[in-house]
Amino acid sequence: MDEDLELARNYASFNLYNRDQNPPLLSLISSFLESKVEKNDNMLQESEETITIFHGSSPPSISIRNYVFRIFKYCGCTPSCLLLAVIYLDRFIQRTHCSLTSLNVHRLVLTSTIVAAKFIDNSYCNNAYYARVGGITNEELNELEISFLFTIDFRLLVDVQTFIDYFTMLEAEAKRLEP
Repeated sequence: MDEDLELARNYASFNLYNRDQNPPLLSLISSFLESKVEKNDNMLQESEETITIFHGSSPPSISIRNYVFRIFKYCGCTPSCLLLAVIYLDRFIQRTHCSLTSLNVHRLVLTSTIVAAKFIDNSYCNNAYYARVGGITNEELNELEISFLFTIDFRLLVDVQTFIDYFTMLEAEAKRLEP
């Protein structure tokens, strides 16, 4: 029981923020995604990658970190929504056997965040707004969302233990990446 209380305190501290600052959880998520993409980009130079609707022809000029912070800032989603998006992203990767790379991470992050916001947050924006924030067309975002949902079989419910496990994994990954 003490472990659960400690974990709840850790999550709360990573989730706390005021309007002038970004919550620390965003940095954990950004670092995790950047680490995965860098590793996969290096490995995939030597092999073929499964191409999906989420792949672009070249990496966007905005960094993963700035993109995550941009989505958070302009879309008004909660930090919990972004953690849920990471879980959905992992479900997508497991189902498609594709790797998270610089060619697909931005579209996947945007789409998984939108799906999470619509599922968990009390208020969310329309897809036309999300598309503008994400730098793609509304039509493309609609296609990405439908494809994403069918790929994960509309499995949006996440039990508490899974949520805790992912938060713990992000914390551990952040400690591993510390200099």
